[in-house]
Amino acid sequence: MTPPTPVRPARRPAGTAAGAVERATAALGRLRRGRLLHPAGRSFAAEVTMWGTPGPPTGVALLDDPGRYAAAVRLSRGTPTPEGWPDVLGLAVRVHLDSGRPFDLLVSSSGAAPVLRNLPLPRRGFTGTYSTIMGYRAARRRLWLAALADPDAVDLGSSLAAVAAAARTDAPRLVLAVASAVGPWRPVGQVTIGAQLAAREDAALAFDPVRNLPPDLWAAGPLAWLREQTYRGSRRARGATAQSGGSTAATV
Repeated sequence: MTPPTPVRPARRPAGTAAGAVERATAALGRLRRGRLLHPAGRSFAAEVTMWGTPGPPTGVALLDDPGRYAAAVRLSRGTPTPEGWPDVLGLAVRVHLDSGRPFDLLVSSSGAAPVLRNLPLPRRGFTGTYSTIMGYRAARRRLWLAALADPDAVDLGSSLAAVAAAARTDAPRLVLAVASAVGPWRPVGQVTIGAQLAAREDAALAFDPVRNLPPDLWAAGPLAWLREQTYRGSRRARGATAQSGGSTAATV
């Protein structure tokens, strides 16, 4: 007999701890007068092409079924360190879905091996492995998502200026992949980076890596709760919403 498909848990009301984290994050964001998380970055129009999942399906239609989607991409530094210094680098991809709610995939520089994919790792170059760090659940499966370096694509360099230059002269690509906690990465698609967005569009772009998910995928674990509150507080300080920016007209 086929086991019942779990239902996405209902949103928990904001309790004392959640409210405190959100307020503290918002206060810090107002002091910084900008993004609290990954403040320095560049945003680009993009296109996401899904090839479909090789091997057993994940149960997430977006990953398992071929398709093409308009998207926006933001590459960033985790802290305001000087360009070229090691830092936890970030890649945020907003995929515009037909449902109207986007899919926000946020990944950080990490290792590719099973243990290292759960740890944010500082590095100098923007070309490399980015993983979700945070796990997801799809039905009864636990999944991790990643953006991997495409060996045939242009190098993104070690500075945001180099990333912008690569986007002007070429169409940089990253490979999207999925894995279990200990399994190998399975390529499921690619992100192609296009023209750089204006500074005002970059400032308006805001993400929610916990709520902006496909209906058959949800964030799992205590880190998801913390990320939800901190991202909400950061958006609150900027006067942004969970779906701000990233126009559906943004294509390569």
